[in-house]
Amino acid sequence: MATTIKSRKKNQLKPVPTLLQAIEKVVELAEDSKMSDEFMLKAAPEISLLAESFGITERQAVLFCVCMEKGPNRVDYSDLADFLDMNKIGVLSFSSDIDALVRRRLLRFRDVKDEDDFDVPTAVIRCLKHNEVYQLPQRKGLDCSAMFELFDLWFEDLGDDAISPRELCEELQSLFKDNPQVGYVQHLKEYHLSSDDQMMVTLFCHRLINKDDDDIRFGDIENLFDGKSDFNRAKGLLRSGEHNLQKKKIVEHRCVDGLADTTKYKLTESAKRTLLEELNINETDEKLANLLDSSQLTQKQLFFSSDIQRQVKELTSFFQPENFRKIQDRMKEKGFRYGFACLFYGSPGTGKTETVYQLAKQTGRNIMVVDVPQLKSMWVGQSEKNVKALFDRYRELVKKAKLTPILLFNEADAIIGKRKNGAENAVDKMENSLQNIILQEMEQLDGIMIATTNLQQNMDKAFERRFLYKIKFEKPTQEARMHIWKEMIPDLSDMDIQTLASKYEFSGGQIENIARHYNIDSILHGTSDDALSMLITHCDNERLDNNPRKVGF
Repeated sequence: MATTIKSRKKNQLKPVPTLLQAIEKVVELAEDSKMSDEFMLKAAPEISLLAESFGITERQAVLFCVCMEKGPNRVDYSDLADFLDMNKIGVLSFSSDIDALVRRRLLRFRDVKDEDDFDVPTAVIRCLKHNEVYQLPQRKGLDCSAMFELFDLWFEDLGDDAISPRELCEELQSLFKDNPQVGYVQHLKEYHLSSDDQMMVTLFCHRLINKDDDDIRFGDIENLFDGKSDFNRAKGLLRSGEHNLQKKKIVEHRCVDGLADTTKYKLTESAKRTLLEELNINETDEKLANLLDSSQLTQKQLFFSSDIQRQVKELTSFFQPENFRKIQDRMKEKGFRYGFACLFYGSPGTGKTETVYQLAKQTGRNIMVVDVPQLKSMWVGQSEKNVKALFDRYRELVKKAKLTPILLFNEADAIIGKRKNGAENAVDKMENSLQNIILQEMEQLDGIMIATTNLQQNMDKAFERRFLYKIKFEKPTQEARMHIWKEMIPDLSDMDIQTLASKYEFSGGQIENIARHYNIDSILHGTSDDALSMLITHCDNERLDNNPRKVGF
């Protein structure tokens, strides 16, 4: 009696097989079984375990096991018939079960136009290896991020021909209906688009969010169409700019060298801001700042007075990687702020911006160039968000970069001007608010910020205090002008150079303009025997006040 009880207890404690062990046992018993009642009874424990785990019928559980054995990459009805020792007509009666397994995402059709071939998705196999049940993704109560995870799965299925464009369109519509709380769904609805157009917009958004791809070609959208004629029609409308998504300013041509490329498309910035606001997509990447690679900058020799030259040389030394790191560490130890803000101020054309480029070139630092006019134009509405996002992006660059990049606010007059006391209207309040944000960011700066301005007399005192280094760029001395003329036009004689340098008190930028005019003339008309005369003409034209005219009637 004791032995019997002990034996029974031992059976009761028998470990539950893993999912793969259960599949292996079913496969072992199913071969040549013709799906007989006897087989179903022998494999009942394992079949029940799989059916209950996956939420499918027992017959579907058996078919799934056979597909795992005969696949998992490619299985058809003939494989099922051969393995189970059944005729092909008999296994066709399992088509509804195969369809159910596809809906459960345990199988997928290899080609939606031909439902005779199917396979087991990689995600299902991955779960089985860890003895986990593959669960269908949640469909209701999603946030925007979870919704885009679903988009990633479905568009991958579309690319693998595991789902048809029509089925995908229906899935999307069902998903949107089940999740009206998601901002993406709400804003998409506001455009009043057809379901097909909503699918195309979703593809553009999916590519941007999940693939970091904002350069859509015709090959990327071809899978959205069941027929070639529908695709060609959409392609023609996109090329001509007449597609509904273009008319509603959701999609636009990409520009290459200032010209619209009718084979490349992207979401408009306004569509990004509207549709993807929950995902913190930052349009500043393209609109508010550009990243310049220091290795792509052209090295130039700059000519300044001895005082400016000394200050620039000191700053260049300071920005050298080994010195910069050492100084930052020492500042941290002493409890000082360790971000460095520099101001380059002075008349236009005196070399402020070019000095930043040469600093970057000599120290190997990339430059994040802020488009200040664009930033100014976007102040209303998204203002605070844009400015904060701009500095957030710079912080990310600092963390990821081997060398701290330079944040350049070129021609920053518009954002560092004096704040308005007693501001009452909305625009003045907005400007003050944004300047306060920038001032706060400068206090917390971890990196290098350089601002250039032509109107330093209008600068707010709070900004002035936050710039650690301030360099005033003045028009070059006669000696410096001679060096610039020689650098720009090497063929000039020393006498001609001295004549031009003494006669015209030009900035380096103005001399460069004249040198460009001179070279264009030389290309068009050949080199003149009297270069000095031609250059004097260009110099006189460069001075707008050379021949003042009265304006009036």
